[in-house]
Amino acid sequence: MLDIAVAIVIDWIIGDPKGFPHPIIYIGKFISFLEKKARNICKTKEDLELAGGIIVVIVAEVCFLIPFSLLKLTESISVLHHILNIFILWTTLSARCLHKEGIKVYDSLKRNDLEDARTKLSYIVGRDTKELSEHEIIRADVETVAENTSDGVIAPLIFAMIGGAPLAMLYKGINTMDSMLGYMNEKYKHIGFFPAKTDDFFNFIPARVTGFMICLSSPIAKGSILESFKIMFRDRKNHKSPNCGYPEAAAAGALKVQIGGVNKYFGEEVYKPVIGDRKKELSLDNIVGTIKLMYSAEIVTFIIYAVGYTLLSHI
Repeated sequence: MLDIAVAIVIDWIIGDPKGFPHPIIYIGKFISFLEKKARNICKTKEDLELAGGIIVVIVAEVCFLIPFSLLKLTESISVLHHILNIFILWTTLSARCLHKEGIKVYDSLKRNDLEDARTKLSYIVGRDTKELSEHEIIRADVETVAENTSDGVIAPLIFAMIGGAPLAMLYKGINTMDSMLGYMNEKYKHIGFFPAKTDDFFNFIPARVTGFMICLSSPIAKGSILESFKIMFRDRKNHKSPNCGYPEAAAAGALKVQIGGVNKYFGEEVYKPVIGDRKKELSLDNIVGTIKLMYSAEIVTFIIYAVGYTLLSHI
C-alpha cells in the first residue's frame, strides 16, 4: 500500500519528464514492430484479425513478465525491491501528464491562439483538430481528460491494488495497444479487433469505478453528487465505447455541461450522441474543473482502498 501511495505522489510531482525513457514508449515501439510484421505476413482480413489476437497475447505476456521477473529477482534486497516497485508503479500512472497536456490547451485558448490550441489538442486526442472551433476544442479537452481519468489513472491504480506493478503494467500494454490499433476505420478494424475488445474487457470495471469516483468528487467542481449520478446512469450508454460513457457522463453531470456530438477521425465523420444537460455553456473553466475531478477521483479511490486494506489486515 505504501509503495502505491509513494508512486502516486511521485506522479503528481514529476509526471512524465521530458526525454525520460518511459516504458510506454518502448511498449509502443514493440507494438509497431509486431503490427508491421503482421501486415507483411497476413494477406486476408481473417489473417489480420488473428494476428491482432496474437499481438494481444504477446504484448500482455511481455508487459507482465518483465516487471514480475525484475521484482522477483530483487525480492531478497528489500530496499532495491521497493524502489523498483515504486518506479514501475509510477510509470503506469498518468495524472500529472494528463494535467499538463490538458492545461496546455487551456493556456493556448487563454492567449486566444486557436491554431496552437488545435496543435496541442492533437497530441492527446485521436480526432482531427485542424478545423475545430474554440467550443469544440474545449469539449474535446474535457472529454479526453474525463475519459483518460479511467485509462490513465484509476484503471492502472485498480490493477496495481489487485496484482501489483506487473498487473498494472500489463494493463498499460493492453491500453497502449488499443490506442494504437483499436480504431474502427478501414485500416485498423481487422488487426485492431482483438486489441479493442481486450481493452473493453479490462476497462469494464475501472470505467464504472471511475464514474462513481467522479460523481463523489463533483462538489470540488461546484457540482452535485446526486445530479452527477443521475446524468451518469442516464447517459452512460451514449457513447460508442461500452466504458467511456461512464467517466464522461459523470464529468458532464458534475460540470453541468453537454458534451458529445460529431467528430472527425482520419477524415471520416463519426457521430456521438450528446451526454449531459446544457445547464451551463462549455467554458475554459471546465477544463480546470475536469482536471480537479481527475485528481479528486484518484484520491478518493486510494482512500477507499487504504481503509479497506487496513481493516482487512486487522481481521
